[in-house]
Amino acid sequence: KQAEKAVHQKKEQSKTKCRKARRRHINLVAEFNHRQRKNIWLETHIWHAKRFHMVKKWGYCLGNSPTEKSYRACYRAMTKHCLLQDLSYYCCLELKGKENELLKQLARICSIDTGLTFQEAGCLSGRFEGSLNLYRADRYPEDMLGPVTFIWKPRDESENRQLWIWVHPALKQDILKELKAIFQCSEPEEICITESVTTSIQEEEQVEVVISLGNKRKKEDKEGEKAVPVKKIIGDGTRDPFQSYSWIARTTGIAISDRSMEILRYRLIGPLSHSVLTDTLKAASVQTV
Repeated sequence: KQAEKAVHQKKEQSKTKCRKARRRHINLVAEFNHRQRKNIWLETHIWHAKRFHMVKKWGYCLGNSPTEKSYRACYRAMTKHCLLQDLSYYCCLELKGKENELLKQLARICSIDTGLTFQEAGCLSGRFEGSLNLYRADRYPEDMLGPVTFIWKPRDESENRQLWIWVHPALKQDILKELKAIFQCSEPEEICITESVTTSIQEEEQVEVVISLGNKRKKEDKEGEKAVPVKKIIGDGTRDPFQSYSWIARTTGIAISDRSMEILRYRLIGPLSHSVLTDTLKAASVQTV
């Protein structure tokens, strides 16, 4: 009996990998995809997670307050240098179609009495970003939806225009619903949303196979070749990956697309913001045929 008891009390071999194995690039990327199934990570999540207290809001994992006393450093950067903020959790709604049709319907959800509108000359040319308050269609001054910012793509030879509207994730569903209603957009027949989801599922299955094999270090795909997982962001914090992300109006041709987490957004504050951008961004050489 004592011998049998000793056998049952024997500890199982730990399946936890050593730190060297966990820090391999292939394992880091697989863990990145696995841990953001419920709360989406921003591109700067790792940097913030080491320096901030993280909170889960609006389907994202965001940095709330710094772990050290860096308030003076932030204030110094805003007043004398440059401070960068990651606002990629803001949702981007893209509208495409004829300019006249876009302005006609967008005028129903805003009012000139509150300030700027989508028809402002400086904003309509694409040179400046505008901000305004949205309301339900033909309901001003009642039923306010919330504040948004927008920017038009500069004009080209085509009569179609492109508009990006940035909304807070807490307001996205209400504003998106109102936009689809005024433009009478319905879901397109073909929706390409299964490719990234199936790829993610296959990567998770590969991770499970590696864990079960224990000593096997390299992951292999069906063809036996070395499989390298790709860092993927499936859906976003305000949309399920199996839901559609694009809608189109059959009559007017207006298209609405949800570009959340596809277009990153950063805010630079401080007197040296312009010089930082000029040193960071380099103009590409355009070759005309």
